[in-house]
Amino acid sequence: QVQLVESGGGLVQPGGSLRLSCAASGRSFSWYAMGWFRQAPGKEREFVAAISSTGDSTYYADSVKGRFTISRDNAKNMVYLQMNSLKPEDTAVYYCARDKGRVISASAYGYDYWGQGTQVTVSS
Repeated sequence: QVQLVESGGGLVQPGGSLRLSCAASGRSFSWYAMGWFRQAPGKEREFVAAISSTGDSTYYADSVKGRFTISRDNAKNMVYLQMNSLKPEDTAVYYCARDKGRVISASAYGYDYWGQGTQVTVSS
């Protein structure tokens, strides 16, 4: 069974930084692409970033491009999301998800396992 556990969320001032981590259990972590999504109150869940199974390809939502960086460590079964220059509109619950395959997907339908989420609040 695959389990994904996010950590690293919290309260940060605008312009600040946070690093989210996602610990994955189960075999064959390195076979799958991974992604981060977020959901703000009253809004649909939206794609944030994804990384291929090998880590050599990444893809970002336009809203976070240049500010967020996704990375992974296959030896440790970990995925990270480094978030810089945070804005109040980045406030949301952030979810880690495992893709159904090796290729990056920007749609939630392309993911089959989800973590429980970690809250990120950007406020002064």
